[in-house]
Amino acid sequence: MKLNKEYWTERYSQNNIPWDAGVITTPIKKYVDQLTNKDLKILIPGVGNGHELNYLYTNGFKNVYGLDISEEPITNFKNNNPDFPEYQLIVGDFFKHDNEYDLIIEQTFFCALNTELRPLYVAKMHDLLKENGKLAGVLFSFPLTEQGPPFGGSKEEYQELFSDRFLLKTLEPCYNSIKPRENNELFIIFHKK
Repeated sequence: MKLNKEYWTERYSQNNIPWDAGVITTPIKKYVDQLTNKDLKILIPGVGNGHELNYLYTNGFKNVYGLDISEEPITNFKNNNPDFPEYQLIVGDFFKHDNEYDLIIEQTFFCALNTELRPLYVAKMHDLLKENGKLAGVLFSFPLTEQGPPFGGSKEEYQELFSDRFLLKTLEPCYNSIKPRENNELFIIFHKK
């Protein structure tokens, strides 16, 4: 299966997006709510319909960017958030994106990539983060299979995958997952080495 621009455009145009909770999910919301520096430059890759992006922006984080490979979810976001600065919405390939951020929020992006791209994801995240930058959010915790997306993984796999480039400050089961994801999420806070 090719998880390319056409694939994601078709999923969004058919509204075949069962992962979309319709709002920011509790683990990300609780993390954002404890952030005090509203000047952080933040990226949300695979932003989809942008519930996290909207939450950040409406709570005073004005230096936030959403990136998606498909125009379809970006258009959805623009239609629902007409006051959001258009230049902060990027249609493009994450692996070709070039900028630097203080914080990158992970919310169902990693699990939507073909699994052979995972080492490239780690390297690209490292490149996109400024010195002392953080990658925070959720990774799925269920057995990795060929079926997907979403593709799963385990704490042990993630430790091995990320530990060369990141200091793994938090990699723990989410205590506040939404009902459909209960017992299937790990919360992460990884600091760039």
